[in-house]
Amino acid sequence: MVRIIMHGCNGHMGQVISGLVEQDAGAQIVAGIDVADNRANSYPVFTKLEDCGIEADVMIDFSSFRAADGVLDYCAAKKLPLVLCTTGLKEEQLEHIKESSKKTAILRSANMSLGINTLMKLLRDAAKVLAEAGFDMEIVEKHHRLKCDAPSGTALALADSLNEAMDGKYHYVYDRSQVHQQREDLEIGISAVRGGTIVGDHDVIFAGPDEVVTFSHRAYSKTVFGKGAVEAAKYLAGKAPGLYDMQDVINP
Repeated sequence: MVRIIMHGCNGHMGQVISGLVEQDAGAQIVAGIDVADNRANSYPVFTKLEDCGIEADVMIDFSSFRAADGVLDYCAAKKLPLVLCTTGLKEEQLEHIKESSKKTAILRSANMSLGINTLMKLLRDAAKVLAEAGFDMEIVEKHHRLKCDAPSGTALALADSLNEAMDGKYHYVYDRSQVHQQREDLEIGISAVRGGTIVGDHDVIFAGPDEVVTFSHRAYSKTVFGKGAVEAAKYLAGKAPGLYDMQDVINP
């Protein structure tokens, strides 16, 4: 039984994960941390991280980048493995993650979905065959109208998977409306769509002479990210200090 501290437990994803863990015989949330103690949970909730003295095997953080430094310091001091799901981290915080990972295991990924991370693995294999054969590569991502960043971090991670397979020789093109010329050979095009309540759609297109191969992933709710976070927590518990990502989870 993996004992979890849920940081950001009363936010949307914290509650999603709480519901998932209740149905999981291999995990238990033993404590929650949230500045707003406004929900009824089956575990004790602390409004300040430093007030939590409950023993655990791993922490999941789904809160805000503003809290990331305190979370990193807490986990490093207690040598508590951390699944860091918070996005929008600043450059100095990324350095803080590297330093903290010398003291405890930290898993961070651009997307916690098991499906997306399996797709990244498949794309590397596909690129070695199709891109080598002259197929053009394009990514189209779609998200809800409230999402501010474009392209998404997931789209960039997918592009990086393609480019890594091709030894980093490709460059990215983000807005073809500003480039009035034919497509170059070593390009990965990335297009963003924003509208409605789309949770997250990603299409990776390999377009070749007379045929097109498309890899697609559709997230129908944010539950997929919660499931990935729980699996990551189970994987990370007991691991040696260092940096990990979801590729480690799907390729143990």
